[in-house]
Amino acid sequence: MKKRKLRLKTWVVLIIFIISFIFFVISGYKVILWKINLKANHEIQNTINDKVRLINNNGTEEYSIDFEYLKNINSDTIAYLKVPGTNIEYIVVKGKDNKYYLKHNYNKEYNIAGWIFADYHNRFDEYDKNIIIYGHNTKDGSMFGSLLDVIDKKWQENKDNHMITLVTEKDTYKYKVFSTYSIVPEDYYINTIFETDDEYEEFVNTLKNRSNYKYDTNVDKNSKILTLSSCIGDGRKRVVLHAVLINDKLD
Repeated sequence: MKKRKLRLKTWVVLIIFIISFIFFVISGYKVILWKINLKANHEIQNTINDKVRLINNNGTEEYSIDFEYLKNINSDTIAYLKVPGTNIEYIVVKGKDNKYYLKHNYNKEYNIAGWIFADYHNRFDEYDKNIIIYGHNTKDGSMFGSLLDVIDKKWQENKDNHMITLVTEKDTYKYKVFSTYSIVPEDYYINTIFETDDEYEEFVNTLKNRSNYKYDTNVDKNSKILTLSSCIGDGRKRVVLHAVLINDKLD
């Protein structure tokens, strides 16, 4: 009887050891894979950044972006995004769904760090009322890894951080932040279709009232907004930024 109990304990210990070892190997593999994928994305970013230039035009800073070159690399190229006070300075793509670029990079290679991408519902030719852009929250601060900074009081109190730039082939658009917060995953703030102006006004007012910081920014039923979204930690929450378009068109 004692021998049976001893053998049983031995088997239990062995099974626990095997499970722990497998878990350790899988975890180690994921860490290594993340590092490899992040390195690949950094190399891509360094290459395509050469096609984004900030020039001074009679005292006014303007972006010059070679979209033709970039589209030869990836025809899904749609814009360039810059968020002051963060590491976010990326070429944005738009796929046929919201899954592909979660695990593919700018070169359309499988990559668990993904890329920065616009919601596939968005129409940039007609310019929707709510342009939505997603990215992974990475530990090294790349992609949308630094978007978490926007719910920090230090970032919020610096007004130099409140103006976001989005450049498309058509024009350069400036957005002013009006709301930043964290929330459990939902579909509400990524809505792009509104039946009436009143419905849309209620929508933007709801987003504004969610903010954990009071921005001096007006938003109403005639506003067009930009939404940035990323997961936090284990994915149980999202960090969200909303900004309102302050120029319909820049010449």
